[in-house]
Amino acid sequence: MLTIGQLARYAGVSTKTIRVYHDKGLLPEPERDASGYRRYDAGDAIELVKIRTLAEAGVPLARIRELRAATGDGMRQALRRIDADLSARIRDLRATRERLRQLADGRLLAVPAEVARHLDRLRDHGFSERWVALQHDLWILVFAAHPAAASTLLREQAEIVAESGTRRIALDYDQAHDLPPHDPRIDDLARRIVEATRARYGAGALPGYGADSAIPALIQRAVNASSPAWRRLDTLIRAQLRA
Repeated sequence: MLTIGQLARYAGVSTKTIRVYHDKGLLPEPERDASGYRRYDAGDAIELVKIRTLAEAGVPLARIRELRAATGDGMRQALRRIDADLSARIRDLRATRERLRQLADGRLLAVPAEVARHLDRLRDHGFSERWVALQHDLWILVFAAHPAAASTLLREQAEIVAESGTRRIALDYDQAHDLPPHDPRIDDLARRIVEATRARYGAGALPGYGADSAIPALIQRAVNASSPAWRRLDTLIRAQLRA
């Protein structure tokens, strides 16, 4: 009969690990002898080695009991499920490692390549760095919250920038940032934006993020917060579109 220390040495684990296996119900805990010590036999040593082998292979402790009880096809199916889970974890770890590398390179919030190209085009068309930086952060939010629709929404914005008429309106919106909120140019710009919106979309719904999405409102609040002129412009546009 073996003490817990002897069993640990034979199996190549620590006594703390054996106690964890007891707590998890993986290794039956023997009764104490007259001296108050737990004594283990060869069967316990064999079971412990099997458990250790599965644990070292990457099988989570919560799944080891399932494997120990399985035989034949059941064992193979259980191993395939565990393999699929481990593969998913590996993918997640690789993504995390790539994220850490981006952080180490100073890229705190990297944007998809298609967004980076769109931002470069904004610079080429004369948009301010303030506007480009704001767009950078807002597209990060859109791609995080609506990955399935984000590329379509980005293409819509790229088309607006590509057309000279709507690009001029967008540039005027950018430049309105520093205007006094009651400057007459704000009223004129609101009218032009509403006309362009109706010409592009008619009476149909604007391109959206889903009826229950809070993202459009969050984006508009972020834009409005940076400029009293933009805040009044948003109020005018909403009122005219409702009318």
